[in-house]
Amino acid sequence: MKKILVADDEMSIRLLYSEELKEEGYEVYTAANGREALEIMATVPVDLVILDIKMPEMDGIETLRQIKERRPDLPVLLSTAYGEYRQDFATWASDEYLVKSSDLDDLRNAVKRYLKD
Repeated sequence: MKKILVADDEMSIRLLYSEELKEEGYEVYTAANGREALEIMATVPVDLVILDIKMPEMDGIETLRQIKERRPDLPVLLSTAYGEYRQDFATWASDEYLVKSSDLDDLRNAVKRYLKD
C-alpha cells in the first residue's frame, strides 16, 4: 500500500484529504506543519507528500526545500489556497502545484499520476 503524507495546518483539510485518499486505497499520515512532516518522514518511508505552503513553525516552501535535499525523487504536491505562489521560484521544485478546491478531482488525479504502479 502506497503511503502519503499530508501536511496542512488546517485540521479540516487534513481530515478531508486523509479520508478521500484512504478511500482510494492509500495509507495516509498527517502533519500540522513542516517540522512535523519532516519528523514523520524520518521514520515512515512515504511515497508522496501533499504540502500546504502557509503553515506555522516551518512553511511549505522551506519544508519542500528540505524534502528535496533528502529525497530528490520523492513527489511533492503543493496544495494551497493562494494561486500567486505559483510565480515564486521556490515552488518550482514541487512536482505539482494545486490550488485548493472543494472539488478534489485534481488532487486525486495528481496523486494517481505520481503513484501509478
